Amino acid sequence: MNTAYTFRKTERLSLKKDIDTLFNEGASFNLTPFKVFYMVQIRGEDVPVKVLIGIPKKKIRLAVNRNRLRRQIKEAYRLHKHLLIDRMKSHTGSLHIGFVYARDRSDIAFTELENQMISCLERLGRNITGGNDQVAEK
Repeated sequence: MNTAYTFRKTERLSLKKDIDTLFNEGASFNLTPFKVFYMVQIRGEDVPVKVLIGIPKKKIRLAVNRNRLRRQIKEAYRLHKHLLIDRMKSHTGSLHIGFVYARDRSDIAFTELENQMISCLERLGRNITGGNDQVAEK
């Protein structure tokens, strides 16, 4: 089985301490429909990239729509995460990313979501290898 196209539990950012650090000290940029938070952690972890996907209840009121969007964002990330992981192999630390959906509407097409995810991953790769990364020492 090819493990390049998986999205395992170990790849999810779930520790409250790490999430708080990401949102408080990490860098961010907007790329519609996402606000992307990211931070390079110096301590080595078992996976090079950990991801958090957030869809605010204030923006998307119905739970079925939030869950659908979350599934679509996970799928878009899962299919294209290799764009970022290939660049992270040269780093010793790990990258924490938070994708927050920032639109008020949930009727976005999957192809548009996928194209924006590719753009986000490419921009993250440029920021990390270009020296614009936020580093946290823990």
